[in-house]
Amino acid sequence: MDDLITNFLFGFWHVLDLQAYDHILFITLLAMPFLFNSWRKLLLLVTAFTIGHSISLLLVVYGKVTFATAYIEFLIPVTIAVTALYNIFTAGRRHRDSTPWLTAMIALFFGLIHGFGFSSAFKMLASGSDQNTLLLLLEFALGIEAAQLVIVLIVLTITFIFTGIFRFNKKEWTQIISAIILGIVIPMLIDRWIW
Repeated sequence: MDDLITNFLFGFWHVLDLQAYDHILFITLLAMPFLFNSWRKLLLLVTAFTIGHSISLLLVVYGKVTFATAYIEFLIPVTIAVTALYNIFTAGRRHRDSTPWLTAMIALFFGLIHGFGFSSAFKMLASGSDQNTLLLLLEFALGIEAAQLVIVLIVLTITFIFTGIFRFNKKEWTQIISAIILGIVIPMLIDRWIW
């Protein structure tokens, strides 16, 4: 039981770590276009992201797959920037959610990239544990999913307050917050530029 709690909390705080806020930015962008009544679609995207994150950790531990850290560290803010731009240009469009499987696959792919960014720390966790690696990964993934759901709940609540109570236009609200996050991530892209 102690291992479950430890690994769950490790995953939970991995996402909510304010020193490495890339996860928070990405999940915020993922949740921005949604309202509470679309929670199923949003849950699909968040879970796809977690699955992608977990697959990359499995590939590192069992498949010995590795990528140059510089490429992954650059691709993480790229995924955030792409999601921000997608939100800016598609906010309020009806066709946006017509292919939820496609956006889920993209979330899964972006989860793979973010997972590779955490792979070295997870390898150290796995090598220092007597626990079965798959079980450890499952517990860790549950912590990630729970933290992401906390972010989603916060974003949906803030969106409800601003669009439901203060009557901000939903399209403009999504575009403004996405543009702010894009502005936050541009310096990360410049700092991590690899060419």
